[in-house]
Amino acid sequence: MGITKICCIGAGYVGGPTMAIIAQKCPQIQVTVVDLNQDRIAAWNDEDVNNIPIYEPGLSDIVKEARGRNLFFSTDVEKAIDDAQMIFISVNTPTKTYGKGKGMAADLKFIELCARQIAKVAKTDKIVVEKSTLPVRTAEAIKSILDNTGNGVKFQILSNPEFLAEGTAVQDLLNPDRILIGGDTTEEGQKAIQSLVDVYANWVSLDKILTTNVWSSELSKLTANAFLAQRISSINAMSELCEKTGADVNEVARAIGMDSRIGSKFLKASVGFGGSCFQKDILNLVYIAKSYGLTAVADYWEQVIIMNDHQKRRFSDNIVKTLYNTVSGKKITFLGWAFKKDTNDTRESAAIYVADDLISENASIVVYDPKVSRKKVLADLDYLETRSSDVNASSILSFENPYEACAGAHAIAVLTEWDEFITYDWQKIYDSMQKPAFVFDGRNVLNSSDLEKIGFIYKAIGS
Repeated sequence: MGITKICCIGAGYVGGPTMAIIAQKCPQIQVTVVDLNQDRIAAWNDEDVNNIPIYEPGLSDIVKEARGRNLFFSTDVEKAIDDAQMIFISVNTPTKTYGKGKGMAADLKFIELCARQIAKVAKTDKIVVEKSTLPVRTAEAIKSILDNTGNGVKFQILSNPEFLAEGTAVQDLLNPDRILIGGDTTEEGQKAIQSLVDVYANWVSLDKILTTNVWSSELSKLTANAFLAQRISSINAMSELCEKTGADVNEVARAIGMDSRIGSKFLKASVGFGGSCFQKDILNLVYIAKSYGLTAVADYWEQVIIMNDHQKRRFSDNIVKTLYNTVSGKKITFLGWAFKKDTNDTRESAAIYVADDLISENASIVVYDPKVSRKKVLADLDYLETRSSDVNASSILSFENPYEACAGAHAIAVLTEWDEFITYDWQKIYDSMQKPAFVFDGRNVLNSSDLEKIGFIYKAIGS
């Protein structure tokens, strides 16, 4: 089947950028991204493309090129489903907050709602593509729902997990390491796989497009994120040992990273990983292992999360201890709130948990992040339900100017590795602060010797 019409359900961090690239690279295909969130769709359709709801370097230019030509954003979900030959499901699969599997299992209610809506609306055969990160054998559940509608429409289910890194998502989509497509081994399944291969082949070389059975594809996504997160927790575990022994974790990381068997990526010690994927996917993996009685496997992967939580808690504890065992009434300025640079995504950001700990110690937190609003900062803190919204609002301020944010602070904590932080006039910042002036570099991005010459007491991770 030559695909000419694609629908994507979900206009979030995966669906929006992925469909924008497909539309740009496949002008012969009409791509419609649908979402029930009217504000989000309105933002995607904003005349000023700088106001689209997701910040990724280069994304606004691509949306500007394709939007209105063959890229459309709409709240009319049923029409888009009816028109499309291929439907991507790219909705949220958060960790369950209720019932069996609470705190670990993926909540699949949005996936099931999508499947039921597709089943209800579809009048012609469809290829349904799992783009959301899902537990193994979810495709089986989707197929069961779709195949039992009784209306004679035939569906093929494909797994096509995304391997994007936020902040570099556009480049990851334009020049992927690999495209993974899983489907049935039947003749119909293989034809469906080929239809999706043909879409990606418009800009991705065939040697980078891998095809597997659907279950291998689903598990590969969880495994990839687990391995990457494991590397971060491993180097963070060593950072604590480095601090006790006089070693420098950056030197250790460089030394082991030169080993071709290990490699240098994801060996940057920090205050801990965040984002929507790593923690959620590992917890999902732990739950799956436990459900099969694989206790040792579950315990192994759960330790990655335990170490990450420990690293965040250790960072906030170190701030309190260094500031003479009390931060009550003291102003702590956070540079950065997003979970990493070049994104406005704050999900599971280390800054949220460090701020929560310090507010519990009666600190006054001030935040500067170039892409994150005060509204989002407060929403992130309120989500934890540690205290009332009013107390959070009175304990944390946001500034749009970093120098104003730092003025009068007892300490600065770098929580996101934004490039601009390196270029600041740190002498000016030092002059405006309480003395002694402390910098806690949770991302190891600043120059320690330069700051110490100015007069800062500089605390890095792992040295």
